[in-house]
Amino acid sequence: MTEIQTFCQSCGMPMTDSELFGTEVSGEKNDEYCRYCYDQGDFSQPNLTMEEMIDFCISVLKEDGMEEEKAKTMLKNTIPFLKRWKKKEPTITPKIIKKEAFTVLGISSRTSNAAEITGDGEIPKIWDRFFSKEIQGQFSKQGNETPIIGLYSNYESDVFGAYTFAVGKEISNKQTVIEGFQVFHVPQAKYAVFTTEVGPVLEIVPKAWSAIWRWFEENNYERTYTGDFEIYDERSIDPNEAQIDIFVAIR
Repeated sequence: MTEIQTFCQSCGMPMTDSELFGTEVSGEKNDEYCRYCYDQGDFSQPNLTMEEMIDFCISVLKEDGMEEEKAKTMLKNTIPFLKRWKKKEPTITPKIIKKEAFTVLGISSRTSNAAEITGDGEIPKIWDRFFSKEIQGQFSKQGNETPIIGLYSNYESDVFGAYTFAVGKEISNKQTVIEGFQVFHVPQAKYAVFTTEVGPVLEIVPKAWSAIWRWFEENNYERTYTGDFEIYDERSIDPNEAQIDIFVAIR
């Protein structure tokens, strides 16, 4: 059976094959909800609140060996953005621009959205490494004061596949490459540029990506997966009152 990489839009459980899909009254599979949350065209517990779902999922993850606080943090950052629970908010509207090719110098790791949603992803680790004294000292020696870039590249396929996440800064062709860092070449592209609301980075960025995925579902634009990135400039100096621009490559 071909492996599927998606997750339930009610509880967040990864669904790796169609046997885990919920069902409609007709018996047809529903690939948005798992069979434990959705059966024969309706939710198994239609009166369940989002808070009750989070508490239930915490207990399941604890039984699987995850620490309670880690499970709670992960679920509070994911469950509210799933289709069943997310509030209908004003559509996020992007600007469409063209940007020349550029080069990023930084550190990276391979990951996927499925891995990140479990709470054991690589993205938080990369951010922690980037803000270490050693890394910051190297950029200070170089005199690089350009904004920080969070780069998604080398996509395996689409939103469900693996990709490389890097944190770094843009460099010119004349700047020296720092030993131990990686160089990422981002090609010339057209982008849909989304600006987040103002707030804590750990809240506004996942919330914006949720809105971005919805925007692409509702609009006639196709992603190229040639390289997407987040810009952390002077507006994000205070991580609790930040605003981020997210560039998504399109055809």
